[in-house]
Amino acid sequence: MSRAGELVKGFRTRTVPRERTALAIWFWEIDRVLLSLIVTLMAIGLVAVAAASPVAAIDRSTASIAVNPLIYFYRQLMWVFIGLPIMLIISMLPRPQARRLAIFGCAFFFIMLMFVPLLGSTVNGAKRWIDLPGFRFQPSEFLKPVFVVALAWLLSLRAKDMTLPVVPLSFAVTGLIAIILMRQPDFGQTVIFAACLGVLLLLSGVSMRFIGGMAGVALAGLVAVYMFYENGRQRVNDFLGIGVQLDAGPDQTDLAFRTISHGGFTGVGPGGGQNKFRLPEAHTDYIFSVIGEEFGLLACIAIACVYLAIVVRVLLRLLDEEDVFTILAAAGLTTQFGLQAIINMGVNAQIFPSKGMTLPFISYGGSSMLALCIGVGLLLAFTRRNPFMGRHTVVKWSGR
Repeated sequence: MSRAGELVKGFRTRTVPRERTALAIWFWEIDRVLLSLIVTLMAIGLVAVAAASPVAAIDRSTASIAVNPLIYFYRQLMWVFIGLPIMLIISMLPRPQARRLAIFGCAFFFIMLMFVPLLGSTVNGAKRWIDLPGFRFQPSEFLKPVFVVALAWLLSLRAKDMTLPVVPLSFAVTGLIAIILMRQPDFGQTVIFAACLGVLLLLSGVSMRFIGGMAGVALAGLVAVYMFYENGRQRVNDFLGIGVQLDAGPDQTDLAFRTISHGGFTGVGPGGGQNKFRLPEAHTDYIFSVIGEEFGLLACIAIACVYLAIVVRVLLRLLDEEDVFTILAAAGLTTQFGLQAIINMGVNAQIFPSKGMTLPFISYGGSSMLALCIGVGLLLAFTRRNPFMGRHTVVKWSGR
């Protein structure tokens, strides 16, 4: 064998994996950078929940019962150990199976969402949960990722047959979900569902005139929410200080901003925060402020950069993707994930009114953690790629 032949053989031996097991194939196809960023967020979340857990423990303690200060950290650790394997198992599914799982899941969780007004329990004035033995289940959290994938599949059919009424059907289903969510009330989740619909319609190729009409309808909807939706109007008024008495104390966003800015650039140190004890739901909605107080604004900026890196990473993976469904599904899941992070961080920075929305993979919550793991598992399944195969279109010759 010539020297050149030996070099080629050695190169192939080093680069092509010899193992052909399903696990080995998954390892070579998975986006390991994206997976590493998600695991990083989980680790940050455990540290943040440990810092905020004493606040929630004190709020739930009574004169006769003292709640363990780290109880919510232990519970979050449990949810991570449950959610991470679920995410990895879903990421191993082939694209057709992952799509079918999401479609069936969308139907199931949509039915569960419809049962919330009948079977749901009320927490902090909102009826969003269904109580199960040992677990409080929020159907809207689980519906978000699978709904995005189901909607992507529905709109991808438009590329095959333009006469199919998929756009009106998408509006009808999203509108029904929005009505149910607004009655809970949960305006923040309604915004997420509507935004995902808008992004997917834009990517599916509808006309710009149609997009402009959607923007006008969205603006009119926001005005209608303020005029006729009591919960939304009250949150906006509190945020703008309209109708607030001069001797009234600071609202939730004021407390969050004071907490996040109290730590300066480097923070007061782990466990040293004091303003966090004035926050409502410091371990969920306002955990970003706890991070700012104890670890500093630099830590907050670093977390924001991790979220940005996740979004950019997915978009880069889609640049040479050819399958319409994959583009829509991955872009929709990324929109949902990124928008939820932006809203939560914006509320804590006093940019948006209070929304009652968790920070992905960092806030405490079983429903939130498991639903996010399902969504990211689907995203990893759709962005899997054989690194030894090119992404070029195959040209079929006629033979003449």
